[in-house]
Amino acid sequence: MAWVQAARPKTLVAAFIPVAIGSSIAADLGSFRAAPALLCLVFAFLVQVGTNFANDYFDFKKGADKDRRFGPPRAVASGTINPRTMLLATIAVLALAFVAGLCLLPYGGKLLLVVGIASLVCAIAYTGGPFPLAYLGLGDIFVVLFFGLVSVGFTQYVQTGTFPPEGWVAGLAIGLAINNLLVVNNYRDVEEDSQNGKRTLAVRLGRKFSLWQYALQGTGAAVCLLFLYQPPGLPWAAVSMALGFFVTRSTFVLGKAVSRESFLACLGTAAKQVVLLGILLCVRILTA
Repeated sequence: MAWVQAARPKTLVAAFIPVAIGSSIAADLGSFRAAPALLCLVFAFLVQVGTNFANDYFDFKKGADKDRRFGPPRAVASGTINPRTMLLATIAVLALAFVAGLCLLPYGGKLLLVVGIASLVCAIAYTGGPFPLAYLGLGDIFVVLFFGLVSVGFTQYVQTGTFPPEGWVAGLAIGLAINNLLVVNNYRDVEEDSQNGKRTLAVRLGRKFSLWQYALQGTGAAVCLLFLYQPPGLPWAAVSMALGFFVTRSTFVLGKAVSRESFLACLGTAAKQVVLLGILLCVRILTA
């Protein structure tokens, strides 16, 4: 159970959904290939878990997970998992991700090696190394880029050999939605992060900014869904507006959250938005 919690199950949608979207684009183009799609899924899943393990370890080493007020207890900080064991698990998981990435080379060439290594380096650099992205307020860029644009873009690439423009639109949409998971966490942890030198955007610009960021990212994702293909049509316009309303309502709920349980509920809502948007994007792509 401790390892399951350390993997942060609610964040794992960030691994599965982008691969499903990229594979849907490949299927729409008549180029779906099961083997590379499955390898992309394994790679994305392992990178996500490895990033979460690394985050657990490095946040503990930097003192950022001490005396957590609202967030769920972390495995290393709570003493459930030994720090060295977590570090070894991080290395093992990311090593397996590297192997999965190597298996993709026949489908995408050397370009995948560069992208794969960059993904693994950033998984560590997100909270570790001399310039940890999350501590510099750059975590949001990392999430949108790698869990949105890169994941969708290269999943379609290893199956089609091309980068269709709809992949970038869909990748941006799901990247923005996935980043709202990070926004909820950063909004919740403002005081703690500020005390421990973790200069997230929420710390730098305040909680009010985070609420606007959450709303605009969710709305932006809905707009991407609307304009993924032209003309959008009345049914998809209605769906996009409904999704935007859902995001607006959840923004108000986040703004009123004050307890651990309420923040967990907000994180669950953000995860549901990722799943819902992912399903809508796949349907939109396959029925265009």
